[in-house]
Amino acid sequence: MDDRRVLSGIIYVICNGLQWKDAPKSCGPPKSLYNRFIRWSRLGVFDQIFVALAEQAGRSKPLMIDATHLKAHRTSASVLKKGLFPAVSDAQKTA
Repeated sequence: MDDRRVLSGIIYVICNGLQWKDAPKSCGPPKSLYNRFIRWSRLGVFDQIFVALAEQAGRSKPLMIDATHLKAHRTSASVLKKGLFPAVSDAQKTA
């Protein structure tokens, strides 16, 4: 499956606050979108994308993304406990 289509589906689901099953069919099966999101999150792919975009924009300061408009699911607090997102390194904390 094409990585660009999968990335488009992941962004669509996250930006619209949808469940994976509500992703557009053109982006691939929802299970594949979810699995790649988890795998890429653990590998730090999204961190690398954000760093590259910030460097391309010429920003030397940290860039904050506000997601206060998204409604958190009742089980969202357990995501960090399960280790689905990589830990922030000391170098990133001080940057």
